[in-house]
Amino acid sequence: MENLELLYTGKTKNVYKLANGNCLLKFKDDCTGKDGVFDPGENTVGLTIEGVGDVNLRMSIYFFEKINAAGIRTHYVSANLDDTTMEVLPARVFGKGLEVICRYRAVGSFFRRYSDYCTLGDKLPAYVETTFKNDEKGDPLVTKDGLVDLGVMTSEQYDSLKAMTQAITKIVADDLMEKGLELYDIKFEFGYDKDGNVMLIDEIASGNMRVYKDGQYIDPMTLNQLFFA
Repeated sequence: MENLELLYTGKTKNVYKLANGNCLLKFKDDCTGKDGVFDPGENTVGLTIEGVGDVNLRMSIYFFEKINAAGIRTHYVSANLDDTTMEVLPARVFGKGLEVICRYRAVGSFFRRYSDYCTLGDKLPAYVETTFKNDEKGDPLVTKDGLVDLGVMTSEQYDSLKAMTQAITKIVADDLMEKGLELYDIKFEFGYDKDGNVMLIDEIASGNMRVYKDGQYIDPMTLNQLFFA
């Protein structure tokens, strides 16, 4: 990759420009965390775990291929496990970056915000929420009206994003259920192509989902082991 143009250095991946106009994601073994403890919710790199990049890529390949086969638009083109890279279509992010969470259970930040109105672990009907990627502001929530009125996306793009989020989440949840695992919530990133079509971007890895087995939370590293067992 010495001859490729580096477009972006991320916490867990680097992005390069390919000669064919696509991009190359290089998965790293760096993990978000604090004081040497792995925590997918942290916004800084806290440690390096050998093989994390490889397993994150493997899970991403697995789900991207399923999602593409279902006719849902993603940026995934191909991958190379030998050098831990994934070729993707170019995509623009919404605003300065947007995260989309789909929730099946009332846990985490959802429960902290709305505990006056629900009980921990209550079932949710594929609830979708969007947050701006901004570490300093704590990834603030933003509504559909906010996204449209601020010019981040059109109403039609939001409706497409929401429907895609719920469809993709069902694919992941159904697959986990076959392995005796229950998906509580999952975080995605979306962008759009030159024609404005919404597409799933980034990765689909264990660190972006909250999964339980027999009522017990499964940490991302253990989830990787169970998933590929």
